[in-house]
Amino acid sequence: MDLKSGYPFWAVKNGLMCKFPQLTSDIHCDVAVIGGGITGALIADELGNHGFEVAVIEQRDIGWGSSAASTALLQYEIDTHMVDLARRYGEFHAVLAYRACADAIMDLRNLADELGDVDFGMQESLYYASKRSHKSVLQEEYDLRIKHGFEAQWLDAGGLKEQFGIKAPGAILTRLAARVDPYRMASRLLLRLAEQGGRIFDRTVIDTIEPAGERVTLRTEQGFQVDAGHVVMAAGYASQKWLKQSVAKNRSSYAFITDPIDPSDLGLLASTMVWESARPYLYMRTTGDGRLLVGGDDDDMDIPERRHRRVEGKSRGLCKKVKKLFPELPVKPAFVWGGTFAETEDGLPFFGAHPQYGSRVLFAMAYGGNGISYSMIGAGLLRASIEGRQHPLAELFGFSRTG
Repeated sequence: MDLKSGYPFWAVKNGLMCKFPQLTSDIHCDVAVIGGGITGALIADELGNHGFEVAVIEQRDIGWGSSAASTALLQYEIDTHMVDLARRYGEFHAVLAYRACADAIMDLRNLADELGDVDFGMQESLYYASKRSHKSVLQEEYDLRIKHGFEAQWLDAGGLKEQFGIKAPGAILTRLAARVDPYRMASRLLLRLAEQGGRIFDRTVIDTIEPAGERVTLRTEQGFQVDAGHVVMAAGYASQKWLKQSVAKNRSSYAFITDPIDPSDLGLLASTMVWESARPYLYMRTTGDGRLLVGGDDDDMDIPERRHRRVEGKSRGLCKKVKKLFPELPVKPAFVWGGTFAETEDGLPFFGAHPQYGSRVLFAMAYGGNGISYSMIGAGLLRASIEGRQHPLAELFGFSRTG
């Protein structure tokens, strides 16, 4: 599955950080995690730290799939507004999902502090109304968040212009958001796991999954077997091919990153990610060395060759949007890329067992704009499932949810 086009910055910046052996013999483990991107790394780390013998199996080099193209905005805000989730699943569940995402950011900060050197930094998040008609929608969203104790500030048109120089009807400013280098974090997590005795294999393709009783057998293309107590399918967007049920729609998103920009030019952008209410939305955030990362202009294209041809034009379009928003900001793309991503109908992820495979094959489908935060939540959720415990989000994030 060809997941990316152009020159994703993390791959260029970091190069190939780690290399693991291919699987060349039969093995046994407590849990086999299929997928060595940021989702698989977070789950494997959680399981390894709690006494499970873990084997991670990746078909590419570690972190070289969609994690290398992720723009890694860490927010508690879900692409689906809290008010819309409340209408669909009830206010209790909507708040539960948002609070879990807020907690995930702090968990990721703690994990980044342990690892070190993953370009993690806390930021603020500015969500502005793209159109006048969107103002009341954002105000309703703001009111519900305040009702349930989320820290946020409403900025009217004057305050937004004064603080950020943005001409828009209004915005929600929140204090809890962050950035990270997702490829670097995935690599460092798996390197640590290997040092602690976990086994990681890359360039190894799983061909079949066969649940039987209390074990699951995986077979590779080369005919080797993995005998596991549980399997976690964390292969990113490729996970969908293992299910007969269609749970998400693949799309393409585009991004560019600049060379470092002087802090005096960036102003509050140096510590604030910005995104809009239009769909698809324009978004931007900075890196630790002062580069501006801009993304959006998503489309329904899921044909790699066509996506490849669109990257340069999409980057020019994104650049024009930024210059319209911040006319004085010196913005020039240094690296441009596009990549596959998937959206679920309600903006929520899927974690857990699917009836097609039974209780010992668990899926980790952290789709949408909150993929890394979802993966942090999913790590704990799936560990609870493997340990036979209930998790408060198991139903809402499971395949049986209705609404």
